Amino acid sequence: MLLELKRIHVPPGQRVLLRDVTWQELETILEDLGEHRAARIAYDRGILEIMAPLPEHEYDKEIISDLIKALLEELNTEFISLGSTTFKNQAMVQGIEHDQCFYIKNESKIRKKKRLDLTVDPPPDLALEIDITSRTHPNIYEALKVPELWRFNKGNFQINVLRDGHYIESPQSLNFPLFPLIKTITQYLEQSRIAGRNATLKAFRLWVQKQIQEK
Repeated sequence: MLLELKRIHVPPGQRVLLRDVTWQELETILEDLGEHRAARIAYDRGILEIMAPLPEHEYDKEIISDLIKALLEELNTEFISLGSTTFKNQAMVQGIEHDQCFYIKNESKIRKKKRLDLTVDPPPDLALEIDITSRTHPNIYEALKVPELWRFNKGNFQINVLRDGHYIESPQSLNFPLFPLIKTITQYLEQSRIAGRNATLKAFRLWVQKQIQEK
């Protein structure tokens, strides 16, 4: 399978599905692909998806991630962002590489750890997925018990929170309940395309400060 995998070329915005992939084969494939790569993977009980993101996907991911970081910094909240780290649980036979993830409430529990094991460690408090190529797998995030999943798809920003093992769309964030983020995140993402990243982040920080003062 590894020989076949090396021959596969996945153009940006496209995906490849491999069926009947065992857990041991998944581990070998991940090692062979390496950590420093553009492709993302999702694994769900034998089905492996390999996807190459579009440049637009990466831009949206970076700006939204920067907005989250700025918000956490203005709140003086410690956090750890782990990018597209592979999170997997062999017992559930599932794994995912999200676009970005954050440990916020559980930051102190993983602060000194170099490797995470979701059979004993908590999942990220917040995961971010950019759905330009429609590759989000909510069922995998549900199985891994990620409390909050943000999805951005073609201009539509959505907050999903875990309730009784399933995601429901929510008007508020679990991690930032006092902030009206549904329209705000989209607004500043679009502003960045006109004003640029730095000017947008500066304006966003001022907005956050104003919200804090008004609480």
